[in-house]
Amino acid sequence: MKKPDNLKRVIVDFKKLTPEILKLLVDKYPDGYDEDHIIEFRNAKNELIEAVEVTTDDTKYLVKVSTKLVKTMENYDEDDYEDFEDDDPDAVQDPIEPSEEQDDDF
Repeated sequence: MKKPDNLKRVIVDFKKLTPEILKLLVDKYPDGYDEDHIIEFRNAKNELIEAVEVTTDDTKYLVKVSTKLVKTMENYDEDDYEDFEDDDPDAVQDPIEPSEEQDDDF
């Protein structure tokens, strides 16, 4: 019988992703996550949610899977977040799609 943990459970959308949680994800899944890592569950609205799990000493984070998350993990550089607090949800910005990049070759 599995012993229940007393961890707080938090569902994290990309918009609320903090540098601390992003670092945990990159450390746990250095080559990215795959289907085997994804947990599926239904939220209070009975919507199917796909997430990957990372844990700290007191909290289990279920981070919603998205294209933005994949791109942000692929491009992770710890130095990008040195000017932010670990728990700042505004630090992690949407990745820029190649089609959105400005063309400076005038």
